[in-house]
Amino acid sequence: MRALVSGGSSGIGAAASVRIAEAALARGEKAMIAVCGRTSDTQQQEVVASIRALGGTAIALRGDIGDPDVPARLIDEAVAEFGGLDALVANAGIAKPGALADVSLADWEHMFSVNLRGAWLLAKAGYPYLRESTGAACFTSSMSGQIPHAGSGAYSPSKAALTLLAQTLALEWAPDGIRVNVVSPGMTRTGMNTDLYKDLAIKEAREAIIPLSRIGTPRDVANVIEFLISPLSAYVTGQDVCVDGGYSKSILSHIPGRPSSKT
Repeated sequence: MRALVSGGSSGIGAAASVRIAEAALARGEKAMIAVCGRTSDTQQQEVVASIRALGGTAIALRGDIGDPDVPARLIDEAVAEFGGLDALVANAGIAKPGALADVSLADWEHMFSVNLRGAWLLAKAGYPYLRESTGAACFTSSMSGQIPHAGSGAYSPSKAALTLLAQTLALEWAPDGIRVNVVSPGMTRTGMNTDLYKDLAIKEAREAIIPLSRIGTPRDVANVIEFLISPLSAYVTGQDVCVDGGYSKSILSHIPGRPSSKT
C-alpha cells in the first residue's frame, strides 16, 4: 500500500497515516506512507516514527497545500520514493469561523485554496498513478459540508464543494477502476479544538445531543478512511460517509413534544 496523506502531521490525518500502515501490514502488504504537513515539525516526525516502528516505510513531505505549485510536487516526491501510488487521502483543511457577511475576500479565497483547490490539484496530479494501480482516493469533508452551518464562514461552503468534487471524480474515474469516496467527520476531538473541549460544560452539552453520547476521536474517522481505500470497499465509490455518532440523523429527535406510542 503506497499512500499519500495530506494534513498527515496531526489529528485525523496522523491517525489515518498510522491506521493505513497497520492495515496494510496486517494484510501482508508493504506499507509505504507519505506523511504530508504544511511545515516539518515534531508531530510529523512522530507520525513517521510510529509507522516505521510498525515495520512500515514512511517519509515526511512538506508544503502548504494552498500553494498551487505544492500538490503536484508532493505527488511527484512520493512517487519518486515509492515507485507509484495506490491511495490518496486528501485530508488537509483549515477553518475560520465567522458570519458570511463579514468574511473577507482574502479569507474566502484562502479557505477555498486549501480545502478545495488543494485537494483537486492533488487528485489531478495523482490521477495517472492511481489509474496505473487501479487505486482509490478518500477526501475528508465534514458534517458541515452536508448541512448548513451558520457562523462557519467559508468552511461549510468549501466542504460542500469538496464533497461534490470527490463524487464527480468518482464518476469520471470509475471507468479507470479508480474509486473515490468521502468521509465527513462530525464533532471530533483534535488538536484544532483541544481548548474548546477543556470547557467541561461545552463537552457535556455536545455529548448530550449525540446519540452515541461521546465526542469522536481521530481514530474513529481514520478507521473509515482506511476502509474506504482498502480492498474491503472494492464495490464502493462516490459515497459520503458521515462519522458523527448519529448526530446529523437525530434532528427530529430534538423537536419538543416528541411522538409517543401511547394512545
